Amino acid sequence: MRSYKSGVYVALSLAVPVAVHAQAVDPAQAPVQALCDKLIAIMKSGKQAGQQGRAAALAPTIDKVFDVPLMTRLTVGPSWTTLSSADQAALTTAFRRMTIAQYAANFDSFGGEKFTMDPKVEARGTDRLVRTKLLPASGQPESLAYRLRQSGGEWKIIDVFYRDSISQLATRRSDFSRVLATGGAKALVRHLDDLADRPTR
Repeated sequence: MRSYKSGVYVALSLAVPVAVHAQAVDPAQAPVQALCDKLIAIMKSGKQAGQQGRAAALAPTIDKVFDVPLMTRLTVGPSWTTLSSADQAALTTAFRRMTIAQYAANFDSFGGEKFTMDPKVEARGTDRLVRTKLLPASGQPESLAYRLRQSGGEWKIIDVFYRDSISQLATRRSDFSRVLATGGAKALVRHLDDLADRPTR
């Protein structure tokens, strides 16, 4: 019996590395995991850090995991190509500030929440879709999916889907295109700054 068991153990030990390699983590998950970890961290810092403190702590992660320039261009839409380089830069800066401010406002306290990530990453053409859930200590989980695209050899978030279906990019494009059409780039910059100064859940 002892030699039989030893044989089984040897067979299992040889099989384990194969199973591990077969379930290798998709590289598109890494930036999403980094964002989730940072959101939990700023939630734990909560009111003590304040809005500005949470925003300052979050900013480097936003810059690393989001493709803010591409998100700005996609959100503005076809009108982007008609804007001057100075207006494009101003919009990108304002879009970044708004993104950081809204995350800092929406994740402002901790009550035992945690994120889970679906191990299956969905391919959408050359993009990837990573699905997560924010699990509160009690109540219903919130589904958040992230669309990522490679930029400079790294995966970057370019859109966020609430409840797995509501595209943040599409929602913002409808709002921003109206402001841009009526007031031009400077009006849209002011609109973004207003959203950053008075972020809402």
